[in-house]
Amino acid sequence: MAGGYRGRLAPSPTGYLHHGHARTFRIAAERAKGGALILRNDDLDASRVRPEYVSAMLEDLCWLGLKWIEGPDVGGPHAPYTQSERGEIYRAAFERLKVAGLVYPCVCSRKDVLMALSAPHAGEDEPVYPGTCRENPVRSAQGVANWRFRVPDGQTVVFVDGFFGEQRAVASVDFGDFLVWRKDDLPSYQLACTVDDALMGITEVVRGGDLITSTFRQMLLYQAQGWDLPAFYHCPLVLDEDGKRLAKRDAGTTVRGLREAGMEPGEVLGH
Repeated sequence: MAGGYRGRLAPSPTGYLHHGHARTFRIAAERAKGGALILRNDDLDASRVRPEYVSAMLEDLCWLGLKWIEGPDVGGPHAPYTQSERGEIYRAAFERLKVAGLVYPCVCSRKDVLMALSAPHAGEDEPVYPGTCRENPVRSAQGVANWRFRVPDGQTVVFVDGFFGEQRAVASVDFGDFLVWRKDDLPSYQLACTVDDALMGITEVVRGGDLITSTFRQMLLYQAQGWDLPAFYHCPLVLDEDGKRLAKRDAGTTVRGLREAGMEPGEVLGH
């Protein structure tokens, strides 16, 4: 693929875009000036994705004045940039991980994992997996299973973030074996995002600061697949008046809610 900057917008249509998304997408668009910006519809969460959220996502991005040169247009998603239509690509990457012996089946539920851990690990992020099925292959062979990536115990993963500077984490301490393929026969966010960013030639990933731990996991997947790493730029989260991160269910902070309240695109992007 030809050289040059390639960035991406990768919203998930599980609700209406909010103010925090708008700020992150503005930064992504600014950093892509002089290069290429693509749009990807990250729609793998079938239980929460709705057609009206997809159309609203495209409408809101256009209203904000954000422009991309590849990806879905206003008329509807284009297949190469819609994750739910890229299943064979993700499966091929998953099969390579299986052949390399880097993944294993796991029948533990999230409740099982939390019960095996002390309270400090039970936060919003995926809890540090205690290795129950990694150490007991007979147990993991029973029933319909998820598949986890076997992290290299004790390996320090380091990257220099474009905003926050150097970030480091220790595999199996700060994050554990993580899901790459789900029991409903779909790739996890970690695998799908990594595959897409790599194969779409993304040179810098711009996203929210809540995904820094995901970056460590995805770096291991890049390494396992033999792909070059992109640069990373994590944006500070936009918080509400109570200091809580914004949620798609909060109508007053959604892009369309702000538009209906009379705000102009420049006001939303520059706030």
